[in-house]
Amino acid sequence: MTNRSSRLFIILGGFFVANALVAEFIGVKIFALENTLGIKPFNFNLFGQKDALQFSAGVLLWPIVFIMTDIINEYYGKRGVQLLSFLAIGLISYAFIMIFASIHLVPADWWLEQNASRGVPNMQDAFSVILGQGMLIIIGSLTAFTVGQLTDVFIFHRIKKWTGEKNIWLRATGSTVVSQFFDSMVVLCIAFKWGPELVGNVEPWTWNQLFAVATIQYSYKFLMALCLTPILYVAHRGIDHYLGRETAHAMKSRATSW
Repeated sequence: MTNRSSRLFIILGGFFVANALVAEFIGVKIFALENTLGIKPFNFNLFGQKDALQFSAGVLLWPIVFIMTDIINEYYGKRGVQLLSFLAIGLISYAFIMIFASIHLVPADWWLEQNASRGVPNMQDAFSVILGQGMLIIIGSLTAFTVGQLTDVFIFHRIKKWTGEKNIWLRATGSTVVSQFFDSMVVLCIAFKWGPELVGNVEPWTWNQLFAVATIQYSYKFLMALCLTPILYVAHRGIDHYLGRETAHAMKSRATSW
């Protein structure tokens, strides 16, 4: 690779891994979209669940993940995606071990009630519940991440072989639509249903709750994939200009053959 292509890979890889790590810590929070935006709740009815549109805070990272994954697939192929995926899995696993160890450290007495006046009567309980559930999300995310990435890479390059360099929107959106279905279902099942039932640290979701949130999150990802397609074309043109058309074309061809 040239210096520019190597530099681009480091930048993309940094964002890719950072997003994977941050998602593990913020994904435990479920927020209501309408209340956040200050608008009237839609009061949807999905699987018997009547409420506002609810998402995991991890969706904040989705637009970046979508663009990064597509670009890495396009220019660096399966090898590039696999390298970054294994790196992300290794670092997330390391974070899992450190979080597990920190939860089991004996807390200082004064720290336990430090924020009682702010509605947190026991800091150790709060720490354990939030980061403890985060560990279930880590397990779910690692499984979903692996399944999703393998699916995304396979479908992306299969479509690209059929269509060639044209139809960026088709391979980007097509691979996303399929891979994110598995990703959304796997992580929610492990982190909020099967994990809590097995560990017993938090109340597990009902299947109706899970299907309702999964449907909303998947719909959001699908719509975002469509809305971000024009940005992908702009990003591709900018990268082609940065790398040089000959280098960019050679990298795309090599990415397909790997």
